[in-house]
Amino acid sequence: MCFALELVKPYIFNQTLGAVPNILKMVSMKPLVTYFLPTFVLALFTPYGCSSVSALPLFTDSRWIVNGDGQRVKLACVNWAAHLEPVVAEGLSKQPVDSISARIASLGFNCVRLTWPLFLITNDSLGSTTVRQSFQHLGLDDAIGGIQEYNPSFLSMTLLDAFQAVVSSLARKDLMVILDNHISKPGWCCSDNDGNGFFGDQYFQPRVWIEGLGRIATMFHGVPNVVGVSLRNELRGRRQNVQDWFRYMQEAAEAVHSANPNLLVIISGLHYDSSFSFLIDRSINLTFGRKLVFELHWYSFTSGRRAWRKENANKVCGNVIDEIMNRAGFLLEQGYPLFMSEFGGDQSGNKINDNRYLNCFLGLAAELDVDWALWTVVGSYYLRGGKNEFDEPYGVLNANFSGVRNPDFVQRLSALQAPFQDSSEDTARKVIFHPQTGLCIRRKSNLGPLQLGPCAETETWKYTPQKTLMITGTYFCLQADQPGEPAKLGTICTNSNSRWDTISDSDMHLSSKVENETVCLDIDSSKTIITNTCKCLSGDSSCDPASQWFRFITSSGSGTKRPAL
Repeated sequence: MCFALELVKPYIFNQTLGAVPNILKMVSMKPLVTYFLPTFVLALFTPYGCSSVSALPLFTDSRWIVNGDGQRVKLACVNWAAHLEPVVAEGLSKQPVDSISARIASLGFNCVRLTWPLFLITNDSLGSTTVRQSFQHLGLDDAIGGIQEYNPSFLSMTLLDAFQAVVSSLARKDLMVILDNHISKPGWCCSDNDGNGFFGDQYFQPRVWIEGLGRIATMFHGVPNVVGVSLRNELRGRRQNVQDWFRYMQEAAEAVHSANPNLLVIISGLHYDSSFSFLIDRSINLTFGRKLVFELHWYSFTSGRRAWRKENANKVCGNVIDEIMNRAGFLLEQGYPLFMSEFGGDQSGNKINDNRYLNCFLGLAAELDVDWALWTVVGSYYLRGGKNEFDEPYGVLNANFSGVRNPDFVQRLSALQAPFQDSSEDTARKVIFHPQTGLCIRRKSNLGPLQLGPCAETETWKYTPQKTLMITGTYFCLQADQPGEPAKLGTICTNSNSRWDTISDSDMHLSSKVENETVCLDIDSSKTIITNTCKCLSGDSSCDPASQWFRFITSSGSGTKRPAL
């Protein structure tokens, strides 16, 4: 039997916080009911189904995250914000909490990066404020009415109770949770001068922060679906320095692990969590192992607000990939998991910057097969930047949290939710991924046309030293044809139209020669694989190469599947 921490009344929490870890250690290996515990402690726990979390907690195995059975578990998360001024998970005025949790699970995500402000746990006055009082103080009367309709029990809860109730709701839907300390003082994040950016800032005192991390790790000790703590979101500002980063990040990591050794400890870098370059020649030193994960953030604006519109997309993509690998990708080679804990873009599909960035980023994320968390599930905010009911264009859900904002994007993302690789070292098998659609190249018959389809249903390919693409276990190779004609499979694989090179700065054009003319793989309106004149290789910033972008992805077997947790 597993147990999830449920609603903790503030006076009970304050009196029992120190005792709970010892109680949990005492009962962790046996059913709770076999022990005599005071009634008020038993009230802290409620059973829930545990079939999918039976192999938790999670560990690291070199660059992979694995479960207790040593099987890889890929974090395919979505961010759910609870760090803004109301200090309540967004959307509870729009839909029942269990409906939001169920929708997250139905969209294929297996975890939530749940954000929280430090003051929730370190300021007793804030933590004991009720949800109703918080919204009344902010003048959010309409939101109170919505919560009364959809989640009436929340109004009388303290903010701390409400946070734990959301975690319990996610547990009921078998969703893992990563607790992300997003900010100290509740509000929208982030800027260089908001007082929350780096150690020593107005609202970011290291000792208070470390104490708060220890307290929240203790609070969720014994809650199986809480699998990790992200120590701090987006360090930034003029105070940034490497010496303090090492000092306080190491102390905080030790504090979390000491309080709750079941948790992954997730550490962010500098410059809005876009750089770990200072770790190239210096290592972090911790007393524990198999729990350390590094997290990275990357958006279209990380490399410049308008770069994707003003320059050639292949050039920008190549530069961005180089930046990511130089700033953080090297950690994979050092044997650490890299968690892309924030990425995303405008879901309308009308923003050139975001569209081009996402095509490039999804290709890299698939190739590296990293763990990730999309920003965000939130369709609208109670209050953001002084505006009520602020619509979130990056939100997976619509403003009413009642449906998906962009089904095509969700379909694209689904290819990355299951792992392409396990923890084996076999890198010979490849699938050919098309980031614009989130699909992979597959055959419907031996010699029929090739089409795009779900990556879980595609065969694997072998890229030979002769630069031929062979379907694994067959004699069939991929062959180019005249521009506009379908690519085909053949068994004579020594001609020039059977040789494939990756070209362009993005390294995502697959090119071949047909009668001395260079052609590239492309797709037509029916998602059939064709060859066409290569486009957007350089120069023109208005040209969009996305239909011709393909990425070789290492695959551990035929197709991809999601392992049991």
